[in-house]
Amino acid sequence: MAEKEKYEMDFLLKTSIKSLDNMVSTPSGLSEWFADDVNIKDDIYTFIWDGSEEQARLITKKNNVRVRWQWLEDEEEELDTYFELRYEKDPMTKSVILTLTSFAEPDELEESRFLWEEQINQLKRKLGA
Repeated sequence: MAEKEKYEMDFLLKTSIKSLDNMVSTPSGLSEWFADDVNIKDDIYTFIWDGSEEQARLITKKNNVRVRWQWLEDEEEELDTYFELRYEKDPMTKSVILTLTSFAEPDELEESRFLWEEQINQLKRKLGA
């Protein structure tokens, strides 16, 4: 398996940190934009899309700042990878800057970026941002 490359993407949202935090850190919020359904048991999140499931371990969560997971599949392969949503209010515009950090194999980088753009656009629609 090829080594995964880290990448970051920034998005500007016109919403409150509190509303965004709810949408990116709770099962009900995540199931509105990220997956069809989300279940949590201990620190394992099960994301369900069209009947298929992917599991990720919650690595860190700091309220109103960030949330980071690692796919269990990457954990099993001992890959030091994760996906993180970090957010802060821009002092000038008062908008929220959402920074996504993720990893993808080099030949899947473009597709991975596109998928995240689609997901974040869905998040923006749900937030009215």
